[in-house]
Amino acid sequence: MMTDRGDARVRRLENLGMPWEKLFGYYQAVQYRDTIYLSGQLGHDDEGRIVGPAGLDDAGKVIDVSGMEQQIRQTYANASRLLERFGASLDDVVEETLFVLDMDEAFATAPQVRKEAYRTDMPRCASTLVATPRLAMPEQLVEITFRAVLGGGASS
Repeated sequence: MMTDRGDARVRRLENLGMPWEKLFGYYQAVQYRDTIYLSGQLGHDDEGRIVGPAGLDDAGKVIDVSGMEQQIRQTYANASRLLERFGASLDDVVEETLFVLDMDEAFATAPQVRKEAYRTDMPRCASTLVATPRLAMPEQLVEITFRAVLGGGASS
């Protein structure tokens, strides 16, 4: 954890120790006041390897998206780990945006994974699903951003 006291505001900063954090120059999570902003989370393991990687053709174009469910599961797990560092959980998430390479596969897999991650049939957050032609890493099929508010979790 790092705390930035550059001015009258105080920010808590967190990273996961992935090589791309320093390469791109960003933090995985920033807390400002009672809000936690998670940068786009990926479905990677502790060593930074993408789980359920997309199948690629010889030109590097995605030809197999069957690993999307596995990537979404891992992405929610990674987000949960980050939120825990702030004393928060997915219960505190008020907004998420899912960026996916294949909308059909996302609709087939994401609803059930989300319900399991949030432990409810109706996750209590605003959610946006966006199809995009490319994400940061060639084998990446999904990226999810989150915004959580401490003390903002609803209990019913």
